[in-house]
Amino acid sequence: MREIVLDTETTGLEHELGHRIIEIGAVELISHIPTGKHYHVYINPEREIDARASEVHGITIDQLADKPVFADIADGFLDFVRDSTLVIHNASFDMGFINAELRRLQKPVISNEQVIDTLMMARKKYPGGQASLDALCKKFGVDNSGRDLHGALIDADLLALVYIELIGGKQPDLMGGMAQDANMDNASANAGPTQSAATRDSGHRPRRDFPEHADERAAHQHFIGMMENPLWDKYQS
Repeated sequence: MREIVLDTETTGLEHELGHRIIEIGAVELISHIPTGKHYHVYINPEREIDARASEVHGITIDQLADKPVFADIADGFLDFVRDSTLVIHNASFDMGFINAELRRLQKPVISNEQVIDTLMMARKKYPGGQASLDALCKKFGVDNSGRDLHGALIDADLLALVYIELIGGKQPDLMGGMAQDANMDNASANAGPTQSAATRDSGHRPRRDFPEHADERAAHQHFIGMMENPLWDKYQS
């Protein structure tokens, strides 16, 4: 099963008022395991960026002057996400912007049925609890110390780890998978646009140990002792 964990940064809060996407970051999961393959691009929005938005992500219009417009990256982006499930925090925001960009190009929009909203997942699983990405990182022990500003690829990396915890956690070593390090340095995150999928080095997630307690072992032996002629006795040498 292929999933794409995705985040965007924008010129403002409302695509209905003409605000545009300026950054897309996405990471690939296969069977809930990060593969190290990612998509990252900065985009020239062809308009000014609201001052409040720049305070959040730190991106200015001057930094985007030489970047491609959305029309130039649309096909590459769609090829990367293909028919995969998209995992997004506060999906209505990002999908509103993505589909607005696709409509401008008269391309088919992405269906909500293709999207998992981790904000809704967190609110359902932890009613009344804080459900921001930072709060969930803290809850699950995901190191987000490098997230001084919002960044699409940094946030997608962090969200991938949070999503894995929201669905119950995985131990990749048992499945032969590799989990990527969420603590990507800021230099890598701000290295500029990548027009196609690229592969980064991955590292194993820390192994989870669940030691057997003496009382559990004793209870198990007591249970075994109550059984008459257990089947496995026939196969013991």
